[in-house]
Amino acid sequence: MFWLLATLAYLLGSLSFAILLSRLAGGPDPRASGSGNPGATNMFRLAGRRLAILTLLGDLLKGLLPVLIANLLDFSLQQQAWIGLAAVIGHMYPLYFNFHGGKGVATAAGMLLGLYPPAALLAIAAWLLTFILTRTSSLAALIATPLTLPLLAWQQPAALLPVCALTGLIVWRHRSNLRDLLAGRERHF
Repeated sequence: MFWLLATLAYLLGSLSFAILLSRLAGGPDPRASGSGNPGATNMFRLAGRRLAILTLLGDLLKGLLPVLIANLLDFSLQQQAWIGLAAVIGHMYPLYFNFHGGKGVATAAGMLLGLYPPAALLAIAAWLLTFILTRTSSLAALIATPLTLPLLAWQQPAALLPVCALTGLIVWRHRSNLRDLLAGRERHF
């Protein structure tokens, strides 16, 4: 049952709300415009607030729903975290879009919300504060995700290994942003 739900989580994660909403609205493919990232930040740049919010909510829900279903099926917290990670991997490497996906931040937030809401709230608060201070979405994501690790280690240690893997994947997907941040040429709002 675990592998079935993990596979379904990956397939759900593979739905790219940015791409689907762009197509429905007749807008440009977010993978070929703006930053090239099919996520809420690029959708805000390309299509405006409404589609960015819908993208954010869709991406958040696809991280949250598999974890909630795993919880209802009495899976262990660690199994729930691995299933949530499968959804994030689906977002990053979507089967339906030639494995060219987003960076996983909103889907990871949904996963954390399902696993341990205080960790998700800490990550969201850190993201918002960093974004308000720097106007840089990538820096906010790179700061927010690792901040949840000490809280999880203390309160929910069973989720620590999958969330460490999640953090590594998010940093990996932001590697070009890291280079741009270090070179002083990262995009700001």
